[in-house]
Amino acid sequence: MKKKVLIIGFVWPEPRSSAAGSRMMQLISFFQSQDYKITFASACAKSDNAFDLETINVKRETIALNHSSFDDFIINLNPNLVLFDRFMTEEQFGWRVTEHCPNAIKILDTEDLHFLRRARQRALKENAIISDDYLFSDTTKREIASIYRCDLSLIISTAEMSLLKKRFKIDDSLLLYLPFLIPDLSEEHIKILPTFDERQHFITIGNFLHEPNYDALSYLKHTLWKEIKAKLPHAELHNYGAYASQKINQLHNEREGFLIKGFAEDVDEVMGHAKVLLAPMRFGAGLKGKLFDAMKNGTPFVSTSIGVEGIIENKNQDFVCNTAEDFVTHAIALYQNVQLWDLQQTLGFKILRTQFSKSDFEEKFEKCINELSQNLGIYRQQNFIGQMLQHHTLQSTKYMSKWIEEKNS
Repeated sequence: MKKKVLIIGFVWPEPRSSAAGSRMMQLISFFQSQDYKITFASACAKSDNAFDLETINVKRETIALNHSSFDDFIINLNPNLVLFDRFMTEEQFGWRVTEHCPNAIKILDTEDLHFLRRARQRALKENAIISDDYLFSDTTKREIASIYRCDLSLIISTAEMSLLKKRFKIDDSLLLYLPFLIPDLSEEHIKILPTFDERQHFITIGNFLHEPNYDALSYLKHTLWKEIKAKLPHAELHNYGAYASQKINQLHNEREGFLIKGFAEDVDEVMGHAKVLLAPMRFGAGLKGKLFDAMKNGTPFVSTSIGVEGIIENKNQDFVCNTAEDFVTHAIALYQNVQLWDLQQTLGFKILRTQFSKSDFEEKFEKCINELSQNLGIYRQQNFIGQMLQHHTLQSTKYMSKWIEEKNS
């Protein structure tokens, strides 16, 4: 009998709109390679940018929040494995999975650590250095509780693995480092990429609904771009991203060369013809998909320590700039200096090949799932905190959900 996996999505995957959407498609591809029958379910409304999952033989189901109809749905499906897309989804549906499919492996894909992103955002607003006062929030408690309730959590960044293990003392057995799964680039792909002289202009890209992206765009507009434009009067900054609001579109200024381009139908096309990517991320977490799109297309970038977290270990690289002055200086140098540009392009290809090769990580993920399948009872006995959090006296989300359902009936 074919193995069955249920993926419960926080949203329907939009691989052309966000790194989270691309990540989800990578996980779907992995499960298909392992011969799973996949059902993707979500309570979210489906947008026009959502990928048509049925074209790749993934069954699509709409589910309801705080409703016992999910109980019948999962009993009938009876999956071997359930993947929760972000901790909020596990909060909503995890207790129902445990109740009705106790033998299903429960895996949490964190996407990024939400509590870390929010802590950094708050520290930035308050012009403060991030500390335990910011890290030890209610969001932190919720997200880490979700990690404990699951059999395995997928962590996308080495920095986040270190934080969870060292600061929060989470056991190795509950965590798996699984970054973006990047297919190896062929020599043919690299050879046909546009050269330095065939490219022009700067680029930014990112879903405008994601607050770190809007902050970076605003920082570019009001602090960085005028200085760059003054030294490179013929250069333009092309800003791409899904869901551009009126507030975003008002930043468009042709005289300044600051152009809001909106949704990119083909990321590789626009990235491959840009000379330099600018990514001044001042807060955030996880891995930045825009930097992977850049490296894959041979486009050098300028970013920050937070932007390159989990990608670049040596933060002393010239293109890791944490002051406005350094950022402007290096952006201009990279745009003008072909030797510097070539060096960084080559480094990007090396990073993808040595740190994010799809085959290496898929093999580890497969091994981990097989071990869980064979020894699930033993794994769960070793996770006493997870068992404790499943106890009815600590399941506030379960009883809140039941109360909401009763109230709405």
